[in-house]
Amino acid sequence: MADAIEWTNAGSDQIVWRYPDNRIKWGSQLIVLENQAAIFYRDGKALDTFLAGRHKLTTSSMPSLVGWLQKKIKGDVFQATCIFLSRGQFQGKFGGRGQTSDLAPLMFHGNFWFRVKEPKIFTNEVVGNQNAFSTKKVNDFLRAFMNERIIDEFAHYDLQAVFTRLDETSLKVKTKVRMNFERIGLELVDIKFEGIDTTEKYRERLFWLRTGGVGGSQLAGMETMRGAAESLGKSPGAGFGAGAAMMGAMGGMMGGGDSSGGGSAPAGAKFCPNCGSKLNGAKFCPNCGTKIG
Repeated sequence: MADAIEWTNAGSDQIVWRYPDNRIKWGSQLIVLENQAAIFYRDGKALDTFLAGRHKLTTSSMPSLVGWLQKKIKGDVFQATCIFLSRGQFQGKFGGRGQTSDLAPLMFHGNFWFRVKEPKIFTNEVVGNQNAFSTKKVNDFLRAFMNERIIDEFAHYDLQAVFTRLDETSLKVKTKVRMNFERIGLELVDIKFEGIDTTEKYRERLFWLRTGGVGGSQLAGMETMRGAAESLGKSPGAGFGAGAAMMGAMGGMMGGGDSSGGGSAPAGAKFCPNCGSKLNGAKFCPNCGTKIG
């Protein structure tokens, strides 16, 4: 048992760290650095929270722990898990596949930025409940958490709404996800969709929905785009971003808004069949973990 409990040499990408010894000595010094928080956790519940500073561990400085034990403490040792959290800003990745309200497949991926806002809530909801006592487990949980909420929200819109009002629908998705992050003690700083796409079949359907009633040179131009989209769909590099790029060009011709969901794929690029993320030769998708055959 050490007389000083602290998280030293924390990496810039480390969110959580568990002090390795559950036997804590009364009178020990707890050292919490700037932008850190330390939580004492016992029997599935986050108890006392300490922010930056040097703290002496006594029954008066740890009222929640003493109350939780519900008996007079004897001796100079107590048992609890000390969890350190970084309160810095972190970047995560998301990516998955869902459906729109008209049952069209929808693939998406991107990045999000977050920080721990309420250490005690985060410890209860994520670290303890999910047994996520390491940064890797926290990241895995948050990626799945993000994907599930994004899939749920996009399911409220049909395919045409997603692509023709992309700024509006993505803003609503972001707002809903931000509310869910607050529930688990996190602040969602930002989300950026790098790509939103559907399958070739539904791109065709969306094309005809968007081009209904036009004629002349506009239709000729759109036929050219339609042929280009078909070629993309049949090429080895087809996938994520191709549909969003097509819809962005169509939006410009039809007077629509900006679809900031992606760009055209370079020739020969390969993409994940589940979420559409670019693979760069990887055997597993870096966003959703799908094994690439």
